[in-house]
Amino acid sequence: MAEKSRADQLRAQILGLVKEYHQEAFPPKPFLGGISTIPVSGKVFDNHELELLVDSSLDFWLTTGRYAEQFEKSFAKVMGMKHAMLCNSGSSANLLAVTALTSSRLGKRALKEGDEVITAAAGFPTTVNPILQNRLVPVFVDIELGTYDSSVEKIEAAIGPKTKAIMLAHTLGNPFNLDIVMAVAKKYNLWVIEDDCDSLGATYNDKKTGTFGDLATLSFYPAHHITMGEGGAVLVNNGQLKKITESFRDWGRDCWCPPGKDNTCGERYCQKLGDLPEGYDHKYTYSHIGFNLKATDMQAAVGLSQLNKADSFIEKRRVNHNLFYNMLKPLEEYFILPKPTENSNPSWFGFMLTIRDGCKINRNHLVEYLENNKIGTRLLFGGNLTKQPAYKNSNYRILNSLENTDKIMNDGFWVGVWPGLNDLHYEYIVMVIKKFINNEV
Repeated sequence: MAEKSRADQLRAQILGLVKEYHQEAFPPKPFLGGISTIPVSGKVFDNHELELLVDSSLDFWLTTGRYAEQFEKSFAKVMGMKHAMLCNSGSSANLLAVTALTSSRLGKRALKEGDEVITAAAGFPTTVNPILQNRLVPVFVDIELGTYDSSVEKIEAAIGPKTKAIMLAHTLGNPFNLDIVMAVAKKYNLWVIEDDCDSLGATYNDKKTGTFGDLATLSFYPAHHITMGEGGAVLVNNGQLKKITESFRDWGRDCWCPPGKDNTCGERYCQKLGDLPEGYDHKYTYSHIGFNLKATDMQAAVGLSQLNKADSFIEKRRVNHNLFYNMLKPLEEYFILPKPTENSNPSWFGFMLTIRDGCKINRNHLVEYLENNKIGTRLLFGGNLTKQPAYKNSNYRILNSLENTDKIMNDGFWVGVWPGLNDLHYEYIVMVIKKFINNEV
């Protein structure tokens, strides 16, 4: 066996010190009700994430590299998909997924300005923003209370002559009814994009979400099921969509060489594309008006370590959600409690609570009370996006009304179920909620 170089020896020494550093810098902290903060979300990690992060930094590659390639292969395998394309955020993943469908290479099925995409107004804006950014028209359908997913039985009624796609999120990790959505999509020849950013590991009919649609998107922000800080991914099985998505991600270029590599196609100087001269360098030939949305290798290194922990993280979220549900069951007269979509096993992102009609509880007063008692809360993101100032002059269509969307905008909120929480946290949260109810009602 060849003797390790001095550089290799130093690298091993550095990584050994990183492990020691983690033990000293991130010791477990006891929970003290009313003193300790209960975050609505957070990241769980150990020394391994830090070691891979430092290891990648020592390469000083800085852009996407060996760890990114490894993550893409591993993540695609975990999800049971042919291709996973890493990018710099879940929002970028959504942008790439929608924009990919505008490629002229898709012929008559390419999305064009003015085409409609069925979606939901209740949720995070980056599900809707790419639709508007591509000059497409979102068509909003209402949600169901309890599941908080789109009312999929209304999707067919929302279809018009310009409808070309469906883009929906699995709200807070609870799958929408994929049987209905996929059946409608097949009937009308519509593209389907699954926003799987909040639902990594969820299943519908024992099949993972993110594997039903033409494209699916994931987020690896610190609040999500696994994290690499900033980061996201697009999943596809279709080879053409893979190539198109990668092109838009990588400046819109026609070349698919990874950073630092040349002439992967073997035809770098012997092609004639567009109106360029014969043999123009393929590395600088562009087939789309694209972006630069690549992730760094340091992000990917953290994600690779997190991926090994994904199953345990997902299971802990389910345990926490079930625990909190049972603790809140006696308070059902005040709150609509969340329920899984039929035939699904959610991978819960948060625990949604909606105050019942006729109840004297004021949502704003309650969340302020919880926050003042060190309990983190969130509203269902943008509430009704059509009410947001950013969308005031946007071009969209609403099917009938958004009654339930308005209900959660006014009376809903959620608390965390991330793996850093346990029964002590939930006992304290329930105690505080009961105290508020006793004083308020």
